[in-house]
Amino acid sequence: MTMYLAYSLLLTFGLLVFIPYFLFQALAHGKYIDGLRQRLGAVSQNKTDGRPVIWLHCVSVGETQAARPLVERLVVDFPQYCLVVSTITMTGQALASQVFASKVERVFYFPFDWSWTVRRALKAIQPEIVLIMETELWPNFLRECSSRGIPVALVNGRISRQSFRRYRLISFFISSVLAKLSLAIMQSENDADRIAALGFPKENLAIAGNLKFDVESVSPNAQITASIQQRFGLDQGIPLILAASTHTPEEKIVIESFQQLKQTRAVRLMIAPRRPERFQEVAKLLEESGLSWARKTAAPLTADSSTEVILLDTIGELPAVYSLATVVFVGGSIVDRGGHNVLEPAANGACVITGHNTHNFQAIVQLLNEADAIVQLPPLEFTRAAQCLTHELESLLTNEDRRAQLAARAKEIIEKNRGAAERTAEIIKPLLRQTAGESFATAESLVESGS
Repeated sequence: MTMYLAYSLLLTFGLLVFIPYFLFQALAHGKYIDGLRQRLGAVSQNKTDGRPVIWLHCVSVGETQAARPLVERLVVDFPQYCLVVSTITMTGQALASQVFASKVERVFYFPFDWSWTVRRALKAIQPEIVLIMETELWPNFLRECSSRGIPVALVNGRISRQSFRRYRLISFFISSVLAKLSLAIMQSENDADRIAALGFPKENLAIAGNLKFDVESVSPNAQITASIQQRFGLDQGIPLILAASTHTPEEKIVIESFQQLKQTRAVRLMIAPRRPERFQEVAKLLEESGLSWARKTAAPLTADSSTEVILLDTIGELPAVYSLATVVFVGGSIVDRGGHNVLEPAANGACVITGHNTHNFQAIVQLLNEADAIVQLPPLEFTRAAQCLTHELESLLTNEDRRAQLAARAKEIIEKNRGAAERTAEIIKPLLRQTAGESFATAESLVESGS
């Protein structure tokens, strides 16, 4: 009890400290205003026609994209259930509303993790079961679910080395939080070992693989692909470098590298920043670069078909352009953000290059490296990054066979590792039956029934 009170006080104090930041983001970018009532637990009642509810929680864009094959499987396997999805970020909310529009009953903001806001949300949603993507461990939320007998399963669970070190510092509290989970379905043996070392019972553990390997089963929007290809003349045989999910200062590095490349060859560039609030910042960089460029959201112009750089300032359209790229650089990896999803571009046949900092996808990148299915840059100072990136891009653009081999090996790895969504659905199936009144002796039986 004392630990949860201390946590709630720290959460309140943290929000008070960050009020100036929240106000700035709200005024400058419209963040944190949208859905404020929902964040305070004021979620409207579900219209489920009496069907039981599965509540799936994602954090932001990455988790929402990863959840897509699981949602497809849940809709097919459990049609008697109503599926609802929550997110925390504005970008995650926009993407979830778009990609799950015809598959879920509603998309809403996850409540702030105070007991009273959580209670309000649970009363409105009345879930039979909660599925939490990856490692969203909100103590008060899990505690309130436990007190109401609502089973909570961690799906596509992962714990990075960095997270594991932080959690161990507060293991006395984390073990109490983890005890509120009914089941943890982890991505890999390493992830399972780490959560077990934090105190989660091994008999409630399962390993289903990474849902991101199932991304190929979710087809990109062909209409968006065709529209972008036609508008920007991307069918003219000129190689396109796509810089996906970039962070500061990666756009500057990519632009500098592109300027070096275009001195010796015809090449084009598309940049897709990770966060929408940075679209204008990247637009300013392009304006100052002296390159010809166009925004995707701007009115179409004749010059778009020959512009040197395209700024993809939209949400949810990135998967549709992977197939148009000759080489895809996946960002968040030169800067130390842990990297972003390298499987999505690979699943769409692209040759992928990434930076050294990929701890968020450690197992995946290691697997691709072992199969010589990806190009990974060494650790770099920002001042040397553009030169190194240019060297690797020049090598890939020159050697078509090498690009084809990298892409083919990556697709083979993805094919071999698919099936996490199906395995996850099978593992949670007994837990769903349990909410309908069937009895199961222990959580261990859930794992055994699904394995």
